Amino acid sequence: MKAIERQSGMIVDVVNARIYSGTVVIEDGRISRIEEDNKSYGHFVLPGFVDAHIHIESSMLTPYEFARIALTHGTVATVSDPHEIANVCGMEGVLYMLENARAAGLKFHFGAPSCVPATSFETAGAVLNADDVNTLLKRNDIFYLSEMMNYPGVLFNDAEVMQKIAYAKANNKPVDGHAPGLRGEDAEKYIKAGISTDHECFTIEEALDKLKFGMKILIREGSAARNFEALIPLLPQHYKNIMFCCDDKHPDELLLGHINEHVKRAIAKGNDVMKVLQCACVNPVKHYKMNVGLLQKGDTADFIVVDNLKDFNVQRTVINGTILAEEHKSFLPNKVHPLLNNFNTSKKNVADFAIHSTAKKMKVIEALEGQLITRTLIADCKKVGDEVISDPVNDILKITVVNRYNESKPAIAFINNFGLKDGAIASSVAHDSHNIIAVGTSDELICKAVNLLIENTGGLSAVTKSATKTVALPIAGLISDKDAVTIGKAYAEVDKMAKDMGSTLRAPYMTLSFMALLVIPQLKLSDKGLFDGGSFSFTDLFESHSASESPEKGRF
Repeated sequence: MKAIERQSGMIVDVVNARIYSGTVVIEDGRISRIEEDNKSYGHFVLPGFVDAHIHIESSMLTPYEFARIALTHGTVATVSDPHEIANVCGMEGVLYMLENARAAGLKFHFGAPSCVPATSFETAGAVLNADDVNTLLKRNDIFYLSEMMNYPGVLFNDAEVMQKIAYAKANNKPVDGHAPGLRGEDAEKYIKAGISTDHECFTIEEALDKLKFGMKILIREGSAARNFEALIPLLPQHYKNIMFCCDDKHPDELLLGHINEHVKRAIAKGNDVMKVLQCACVNPVKHYKMNVGLLQKGDTADFIVVDNLKDFNVQRTVINGTILAEEHKSFLPNKVHPLLNNFNTSKKNVADFAIHSTAKKMKVIEALEGQLITRTLIADCKKVGDEVISDPVNDILKITVVNRYNESKPAIAFINNFGLKDGAIASSVAHDSHNIIAVGTSDELICKAVNLLIENTGGLSAVTKSATKTVALPIAGLISDKDAVTIGKAYAEVDKMAKDMGSTLRAPYMTLSFMALLVIPQLKLSDKGLFDGGSFSFTDLFESHSASESPEKGRF
């Protein structure tokens, strides 16, 4: 890492929407002045990119290891919600992330998790009540109240939920939203409660509805949820109220790119470069009051150097006047990461995953490519005697959620669109409580995949009758203690094995991890049972009436 005193180039002043040649002069990590000249430079100096909403845990990297890669892509800051590790390890998990990020150089801006646990319909490893949230919000290194997923609690004025929002307001910190599909009067009430952003819009109509009521919209393109194409038409008219985010980014994809990819794609669609950069660089800094410079006199010297304003190949990343990455190489040294976990369940037996019924029809979760939402199908039960089993021919596979925090019977359901022909995959990354989730073609293989994770106290596994692969995640069952290249390669191998088994999903493990996320409709599975996100209540797996009585359900 090297401190610099000057940086010349074509200065991209996004705040004032102008480009000119000049030199940025740096003193004590701040921009003391910018000297204009009439020279011609072959590179551009601009504010760094900001991911306006990301869970670092979903990269399977510690904040420090995440930074080592993100810096090479021109990311200078993130708005990071640590609720994944908080749902496993509580306050101790949040403090772990804050401490690990301190030496990373990249400016992480963590929030206070608002929903730990996310709902009362699942078992989490911890609880953060309103007073705990207030304790975090009072800290100078906590910048906002993280996504308020419990939108029913907001709509029905739940006392605990409203107290958390009140504490955020009292501490003068913004409140992030999470309200997929919310429209009309409900959206208006949710926003008027003080919730300022949403990253869950999956149609332009929904986004326009929320913009109308004063909400800022985050265009998300992550490893599982991909809403860029649907929402990018908003940018030309609404660029002052748009930001870019990944939300969740697996390590193999982070190695390839970050917010720089949003920028390149937006420019390629003909959008004005200044409007795109306002979304990528300026809007998050202003909204979250981030400690990030915007290439103005007096700002901290946080900026990037790129070769052109089309491809945005990042040549240098500077934070606080120090070069942290250059020519695709990070200057952060190797670091050993301490371990933290919460895992307390014993290995399972094959019989634990059996389910019996006299019913002929059942509800099936329909997983959707590139979406976190699901649909409900009605399918015939495939049976051996009265035991209901996976039906790989029709792509109806058994899915299970196993409580990792204490001993209990696994919850069982069925799912469509995973495509496995012979095998099983399992993960202890299962939003938001992070119990073990698995899907497979037989009880034997599901049990094998689950037990591999119990042996390793967390991770990812893929199994067939003759082969196994495991990725250990010893930090909360969510995060590796290895570097990004090592974990990225390991993840790519287990991902390939899942696809070799027949999965056609772009990111089967990421998709699997969201099948337990009850706050996103329609049909999901928690460790306590099958859950209908529309009615926000448990529902029976087996059908006792015809599908014609339920017009919202499809038939399989």
